[in-house]
Amino acid sequence: MAAPRVALQLYTVRDDLARDYAGTLCAVAALGYPAVQFALGYGGMDAAALRSLLDDLGMAVAGNHIILERLESHLAEEIDFNLALGNRDIICPWLRPELRTEGFYRSFPDILNRIGRACHERGARFHYHNHEFEFVRFDDQFAMDYLLQRTDPRYVLFEPDVYWLKVAGMEPADYIRQYHGRCPYIHLKDMTGDHFATYAEVGAGIINFGPIFAASEAGGAEWYVVEQDTCRGPAIESVRISLESLRRWGKL
Repeated sequence: MAAPRVALQLYTVRDDLARDYAGTLCAVAALGYPAVQFALGYGGMDAAALRSLLDDLGMAVAGNHIILERLESHLAEEIDFNLALGNRDIICPWLRPELRTEGFYRSFPDILNRIGRACHERGARFHYHNHEFEFVRFDDQFAMDYLLQRTDPRYVLFEPDVYWLKVAGMEPADYIRQYHGRCPYIHLKDMTGDHFATYAEVGAGIINFGPIFAASEAGGAEWYVVEQDTCRGPAIESVRISLESLRRWGKL
């Protein structure tokens, strides 16, 4: 089985992208990231221009985070764009706060299955990405488990975020193992050891990544995706530090 590849979730460098989209992609490539995962748009470029730029930089596309409202209203357009970009993985990244209710969670599996089936029919894959808010309980189980157990694994995959699993009080490796074979993408971010327990560069915090790597790879993970929601210094420096940790651990 091939080892997972490494990508950067571009949300991490969103401020840099807003100033200079193409230049930021060049900087990420220069650090040695072989792929990127998209979020928050495409810098005004169409799929052909963006794919040409990525090809010139030698970078692949490792998924795309697209908000639920866009998936419900413009799914065919998004599938078209992503397939033209050379990306088959479409990921729902979060839920608006007003949707985080038991009533919505009960209806959500049908929505996810419908989106996932439409992606599947076009040769794409659909994934759901967790935060901590899905770990509320009803029917004596977490909302996250309610969603995953009531969606078809053929149509709805899971992108675990190890930081948010930790915030929710879960052991990330155990949770990844629980959904063995359903997690092609693993979001890697670290946690500071102070009382704030906020974001840290991968390898600079308290999360033990060894068991996470073991569980991910045993389950057939294809990608490790670095993300840091906020950075204490320049974001490009934070993503460099995370990449160096992955190099040191033999993941790149």
